[in-house]
Amino acid sequence: MKSTRPKHSSGHEVRFQIEGPQATRAIVVHVERKGRAAASPGDRDAGSRLEEAVGLALAIDLEITGQLVVMLAEPRPATLLGQGKVDEIARLVEDTEADLVVVNGTLSPIQQRNLEKAWSAKVLDRTGLILEIFGRRARTREGLLQVELAHLRYQKSRLVRSWTHLERQRGGFGFLGGPGETQLEADRRLIQERISRLEKQLDSVVKTRGLHRSGRARVPYPVVALVGYTNAGKSTLFNALTNAGVLAKDLLFATLDPSMRAISLPHGRKAVLSDTVGFISDLPTPLIAAFRATLEEVIEADVILHVRDISHPESEAQAADVSAILTELGIGENRRDHIIEVWNKVDLLPEDAQAMRRAQVLRQDDCAVVSALTGEGLADLRELIEEKLGRGLTIYEAVLDPADGQGQAWFYDKGEVLGREELEDGSVVLTVRLGADKAQIAASRFKSRLRNTSILDQAAE
Repeated sequence: MKSTRPKHSSGHEVRFQIEGPQATRAIVVHVERKGRAAASPGDRDAGSRLEEAVGLALAIDLEITGQLVVMLAEPRPATLLGQGKVDEIARLVEDTEADLVVVNGTLSPIQQRNLEKAWSAKVLDRTGLILEIFGRRARTREGLLQVELAHLRYQKSRLVRSWTHLERQRGGFGFLGGPGETQLEADRRLIQERISRLEKQLDSVVKTRGLHRSGRARVPYPVVALVGYTNAGKSTLFNALTNAGVLAKDLLFATLDPSMRAISLPHGRKAVLSDTVGFISDLPTPLIAAFRATLEEVIEADVILHVRDISHPESEAQAADVSAILTELGIGENRRDHIIEVWNKVDLLPEDAQAMRRAQVLRQDDCAVVSALTGEGLADLRELIEEKLGRGLTIYEAVLDPADGQGQAWFYDKGEVLGREELEDGSVVLTVRLGADKAQIAASRFKSRLRNTSILDQAAE
């Protein structure tokens, strides 16, 4: 059964209602300015950007009936595209019986309305498409609130003479609106009221997350956050490190809601691992703002794992996009030493390329080559995380009586035991790494049984 076209005269309905098993038929159009200079040597070309846009469309189960790149000399205020291309796409829509045209670019409300009229089909730009994906992926209350907020902000910008009833006026008084209030003004006001309510609700989410972080700080468990381009394998890596059951699919934006689990590091230290929404090129700023509560886990993280799909031909360009978004979040050069690059999916490379990547990582600090799917390199990654968390901590030696099980347990629980040695007299020597706060407690509790007394004196001061 053919899918029904969604009504778009109201200009704000984004969901696609499908009758029967057949998916909504869609055409994907990537728009690129002629002569666009590459942002970097690894920047993707127009064909790759079109391929990514098709992947986004497939993420919401659209049936792609056509795809094309439109090279644009100058954008047209009314339709973005030139009249010839508008007519060409109109014929393609008719020939393929498409219900939807996805324009991989930014459309003004007027441009969207005019293209919908010209093509007799629903039109979504890149922001609208990503919002649709987010809406389908969100599961938690926080994720749903964030998606709705971003969608309403986007929807509000679409209310510019794009509805059929804008000429109507209605009377009223008080909160219903004054005499002569247009339907457009009423709709915009209602949307703004809903936005304000959502912002207040999300403020409480931010406060709750802050309390959770404060609780973890008192434990304390350091936070390790996963970031990376969408579909880089973050959730698969998250599952491999934590034995969790987070959704992990070969799909753009498969993960939207944040997940947090405890992980154990090689020397017994525990940390909290946080999985986050994937990044993507040209991610609209309003979406970053809407998901800031989630991304605060990244901002506050002790260590950031930047997961890269090293098998992807545009891995360098994707890494540049992630770096740009991290900078926008306030993670600048001063915090780059908190980042570990995780080169994932090494198992998908040919053997000679695998060998080359492994040789590269030996010459590069703060980098690990792994396969989250096969488990290769995960032990080395755990060691690297522990080493990164341990930088800035001090190593001590504690000489304990063999019967002092409580003392030994304290060091294993509160510090990172790097080594254990039994002396001839039965004493146990623990080599342990401690933060300044725990060092002060150890200085008071174990006194002369701790070596490196000069360092302890500094910590006690």
